[in-house]
Amino acid sequence: MVQNKSVIFLASPTEYPVPGEHFAVETRELNAELKENDVLVRNLYLSLDPYMRGRMRDSHVKSYVPSYPIGQPVSGGGVSEVTESKNPAFPIGSIVTGMVGWEEYTLVSGGQGLRVIPNARDSKIPLSAYIGVLGMPGMTAYSSLKIIGQPKAGETIFISAAAGAVGQLVGQMAKKLGLRVIGSVGSDDKLDFLLKELKFDAAFNYKKGSILDNLKAAAPQGIDIYYENVGGEQLEAALDVLNIHGRIVACGMISQYNTPNPYGVKNLMNIVGKRITMRGFIVSDFAEQCGADFAKDVGTWLVKGEIVYKEDIAVGLDNAPDAFVGMLQGKNFGKQVVKVADL
Repeated sequence: MVQNKSVIFLASPTEYPVPGEHFAVETRELNAELKENDVLVRNLYLSLDPYMRGRMRDSHVKSYVPSYPIGQPVSGGGVSEVTESKNPAFPIGSIVTGMVGWEEYTLVSGGQGLRVIPNARDSKIPLSAYIGVLGMPGMTAYSSLKIIGQPKAGETIFISAAAGAVGQLVGQMAKKLGLRVIGSVGSDDKLDFLLKELKFDAAFNYKKGSILDNLKAAAPQGIDIYYENVGGEQLEAALDVLNIHGRIVACGMISQYNTPNPYGVKNLMNIVGKRITMRGFIVSDFAEQCGADFAKDVGTWLVKGEIVYKEDIAVGLDNAPDAFVGMLQGKNFGKQVVKVADL
């Protein structure tokens, strides 16, 4: 038995989760007795992602990903060190990435979903990158832009939540492909980040002035692709500004996750008149098609310094609940990560 600090899911929220009411930090005993092929890992970094809010739902509501069981640790992507193993694929001391609990230690049955990070201890790449730019957010940006966005040099793309885990990568990848890139963010420091560090062609703070007017000013010739992370008024504005045969890459709609009264988009008829393609996706849809190219391309760009990736790192499990709620409210600046322990 091991004393194991964890973030436990307590109840399903209808609006923003409240630390202490919907999840809380507890220390419990973990039975660390391994069966054949089991792996015990010590968690180093945890990924906090918007889709996790959807897992905080009642268990009877079905979706593409299971809801969190009441009374059990919240879980998500992580980077971890193998401390005990009965699985030859994951020797003790290996650094791995995969789905783990928001806890100090996770027993991974059969080693399911784990992947060894080669040469992790000697790499110049931060371990947190494997749950960010080289992990699910990076793969999300790379594959969906390529397959759904169908970008062509000279086109214009608009990205909402453009300083977030996915948006900052979509913008840089689109620049590499020769597109004109516009982004929206919720603060002036994020605005400076887009324009000065990521070299976006235009950007605006959606909290200042009319979203539609700001987008029209930034894209006088219209937009060809809308990379959708926010929903609500930003989706409505994009539908007005999209050109004929525009594409909407529906990655998420974070403005709608924490309200019982979703925003009613009033101009959906534009999809018909402008012959717009709007497609949602789950990142695993594209794993086989894009996985190898993603690892090669984005890994090379990162090593060469051709891509910038900003992280917002909260330190300690005790800070994970507040960091998660802050991310849902747009308070994070970059990919939200929790550092649990040093290697």
